[in-house]
Amino acid sequence: MPEYDAENFDPPAPVAYVILRNLATGAFLQDVPMLIDTGADATALPRAYVEHLGIEPVTDKVYETEGFDG
Repeated sequence: MPEYDAENFDPPAPVAYVILRNLATGAFLQDVPMLIDTGADATALPRAYVEHLGIEPVTDKVYETEGFDG
């Protein structure tokens, strides 16, 4: 059973603590909290994580996002 985070989400949401790794360089970040969303079509990462790992963002695709509350 995943851990639920009541501090950062209202209502509490399931969170997994993961390791992000750049396979090309071996750079990694550990214990990164990620929201578990089984209905998600994509995974988004904060820009700071991508830059820290030295990963080039995908720039040939654009996604428009919107929250449930508009």
